[in-house]
Amino acid sequence: MKDETLQGLKKFNLIMGVVHFVQGVLMLVLAFVVIREVAEFSPTIIQHYLDFDPAVGLFPASSDLFELPFGVMVALFLFISAGAHFLISLPKKTNDIYNRDLEKGINKFRWFEYALSSSIMIVLIATLFGVYDIASLILIFVVNASMNLFGLVMEQLNSGKEKSNVDWGPFIWGSIAGLAPWIVIITYMVGFADLSQVPWFVWAIVGTYFVAFNTFPVNMVLQYKGVGKWKDYLYGERTYIVLSLVAKTILAWLVFFGAMQP
Repeated sequence: MKDETLQGLKKFNLIMGVVHFVQGVLMLVLAFVVIREVAEFSPTIIQHYLDFDPAVGLFPASSDLFELPFGVMVALFLFISAGAHFLISLPKKTNDIYNRDLEKGINKFRWFEYALSSSIMIVLIATLFGVYDIASLILIFVVNASMNLFGLVMEQLNSGKEKSNVDWGPFIWGSIAGLAPWIVIITYMVGFADLSQVPWFVWAIVGTYFVAFNTFPVNMVLQYKGVGKWKDYLYGERTYIVLSLVAKTILAWLVFFGAMQP
């Protein structure tokens, strides 16, 4: 790989980090200075458990745990992405690790960042659909993070292999894991009797996330099939960065303004 190509990716990551960071700051300003509805929107997270009464025996109960600072969490989603871009572009040590991994067809930083940031986003989306149970939210977070870590295993397992000898196991298992949180969310959504009354932003979030969800595995497939420009791993890396910015920007602002809806 040419040094100037790796240098170009370094600058590109730095620019993407700035774009994510500026959006996160703008979101905080809007939430706490301009649009008070977002700052005031704090879903109460609850815990379900079994209680006991000598008269009736065991019975289901619940208690309030804490209020989720929704606006702050959406901004945090963007700040984590910005931090990851800065981490691989500014410190020389981590940039060297990033470059060495790219030469092997691996990017650990990407998958760790996705595992954290996208899991926060899916939890926030779940709360918009009415998933307030702490146990369900923890499971959604962990399963979504596992989906992304399967992506890392996919790259590690196939590093240095010929395109004709790719092991697709991690890709398949990761795809299955990634469906689980959406089964929960859609279950909550279709539980509403009249779907015509579902707010527009709900459909927008579902549609946007569905498209975004599919573009990342498509990019991976093109990489491992060696289609056209995707024969160069760095082209796929740059595509991941662009897809990440577009998907996160649209989702973050949809979820942000979704908090303002009735």
